[in-house]
Parts: sequence; C-alpha cells; structure tokens
Amino acid sequence: MKKNYAFNLLLILISTVTFVAFTGNKNKQLYNPSTDTLRYEGEKHLRNIRQLTFGGNNAEAYWSFDDKQLIFQSDWSQLHNQGCDQIFIMNSDGSKLSDGKKYQLVSTGKGRTTCSYFLKDGKIIYASTHQSGEGCPKSQMFSGGRYVWPIFDSYDIYIANKDGSNPEVLIGGKGYDAEATVSPDGKYIVFTSTRSGDLELWRYEIKTGKLLQLTNTLGYDGGAFFSRDSKKIVWRASRPQGEEAEKYNELLKNGYVEPKSLNIFIADIDGKNVQQVTNLEGANWAPFFHPSGKKILFCSNHHSLAQGGRRFDIFMINIDGTGLEQITNSGIFDAFPMFSFDGKKLVWCSNRNSERKPTRDTNVFVADWIDNPQEVDINFKPVK
Repeated sequence: MKKNYAFNLLLILISTVTFVAFTGNKNKQLYNPSTDTLRYEGEKHLRNIRQLTFGGNNAEAYWSFDDKQLIFQSDWSQLHNQGCDQIFIMNSDGSKLSDGKKYQLVSTGKGRTTCSYFLKDGKIIYASTHQSGEGCPKSQMFSGGRYVWPIFDSYDIYIANKDGSNPEVLIGGKGYDAEATVSPDGKYIVFTSTRSGDLELWRYEIKTGKLLQLTNTLGYDGGAFFSRDSKKIVWRASRPQGEEAEKYNELLKNGYVEPKSLNIFIADIDGKNVQQVTNLEGANWAPFFHPSGKKILFCSNHHSLAQGGRRFDIFMINIDGTGLEQITNSGIFDAFPMFSFDGKKLVWCSNRNSERKPTRDTNVFVADWIDNPQEVDINFKPVK
C-alpha cells in the first residue's frame, strides 16, 4: 500500500514538472520578433509596440490610474477641425470606447489646449485658452531667429468630468498656468506658472487648494512629474546666465521661451534638495521616473547636435547622473515617455511607422517594457 502511494506521488510530481517545463517553454515562444514591425534595432527594452493614433500631431499621452485609458492632445484633422490641439481620451489597448468610437473629445473644442492628466477620482485636468477666445491663439515658431515655444498668458488649468462635461477653472489668474500633472497618491498637482514673473514650478494641494512655489531660479522650470511614491519630482529646466539670461527675459516678456538648453533636475516634493541629473548639451526634456524611483527616462537631442539636433530619442539615466542608456532608436523623433502605473508598459509619441517612411505625423505608441532584456531583445533585428 505504501509502495503504491509513493509511486502515485512520484507520477504526480513528474507530471507537474513536465507541465511547468512545457508551459514555461510555451510562454517563452509567445513573443514573435518578426511581428514587431514598429520596433527598431537596439530598442532592447521595448516589445510588442502598438500604434494608437494615425495622423496629425498627437502628444503627451498619459495613463489613467487604472491603466485602462490614455488622455492626450491632438490636432489630427480627422478628430476635429479646430486647427490647434484639443484633448481626447482613448482606451490604452486600442479598442473602441463604449460609444463605439476610438477617441472621445473631452475639452471644449474651443481655444488651444495642452498638458492633460487624469485625477485619481477619474476626473481630468488640462490647460486651455478657450475662456479668452474660441479661436486658436496666434503664435510663431521663430523669434529673432530662434526656435521658440509660445507661453500664452491665457492658459488656465481646468478640471472636468471624465467625459469632459462641467469644465471649471481649477488653477487660474494672471499669467501662464499649464503643464499640470498629478501625484500618484492623489494629493497634489504640480504645474508651471508665470505668476511670480518667471516660469516656475508650483504645487497645488487638491484637498485644500493651498499653493507652494517650488522653484525660484531664473530659467524655464517645467514639465514636472512625481515619482511613483509621490516623494520626489522630476522636471526640465534652463539656467541661462549673462547674455543668455537677457535674451531669456526678453523672449519671456514677449510670451516665448527657447527650448534650446535644458537639463533634468529632481527634488523633494516641497522643492528642497534640488539635484541636477543630466549635464548634457542640447534639449533634455520630457522626464519621467522609472517605477523603481532610481532611474529617469527623458527625451534628448544631445547625440544629434552635430547633424543639426533634429533627432530626438528617449534615454534612461540613474538619478545620480550615471548609466546613460539610449532606449529608442528610430532615427527620427521619440518623446513624452510615461510608464503605466503597474510598471509593465510604456507610452510615448513618435514619428515612426511600420512602413518606415519619412513623415511629419507624430503618433501615440504603447509597448511592453522589458526591464531585463533577454537574448531575443538584445539581438533583435527588424524584418525588412
């Protein structure tokens, strides 16, 4: 009797090991490199890249707290005819929304909008100029021979229901208020404002409405995000000096900023313990914390300045400034990275397409994030 019991137990153990080994091998075969047509050689941290928009300029796509949806800005003519960016929501897996459409307009359709984000309760925030006029505010791409970004004083930060209904000013007043993002713990909003006379970071406490100025050094401080534990912020900043400081002030007075010399900084969420992470030439911007909190992804053209600086890639770096690593390798434009809240996926915007043809369209892409690349990732080569 004991012999039969031992024999049966042995059979069960053998079957279990065989099943695990079989399913393990099967799981390893789930990734098929030949179908990853949007992936480029050298992109060892990205798998199963999917394109979610298909025309125009689509940017700053950010995850909902449950990772099911993305909110983004777009000037795509198939979505609206306003002529400048409006805010939309879409499902992160590319499926249709409950109304049967793939994209839902959640801004007013008036003015110009930018920098949208989900709140933890499901509501949304975004910056808009619509209160000062229904049309797109006029701007120019170059000022005094310099490539510039417009800083519209008419931007205020609005809060609305998830479907875009009942928009109300959340953060407003005189000057530019935009570039708002939300802490993962749902307590704070960090944004950029000219309310103090310069482009500085401010923190807004959602429960009380209390404001705290986080930066006070001359230069553009913007595009801030919180770490996953909500204890730190990361942002882009310029630190002009001498003649460059004079030119910076002159441009800002005329409503512009030159995104030419930017580097990445981190600090505690009260603005203390500021640390410069990058010390690279060119424009280093669009930073986002790795889920570990020990690394940062950001966009940069420092490696293409000798060729004109038009190529932008996403890089990763340790928060102490070491270990710089290139993440994207399309040869064109890749920016605005954000990790999903479960840390498994990355969303970003790129000029890439499966035909690998030149285009000025900037679209939204999502990929599986591979923290520890395997041989299949390291040796990946696209099918031509």
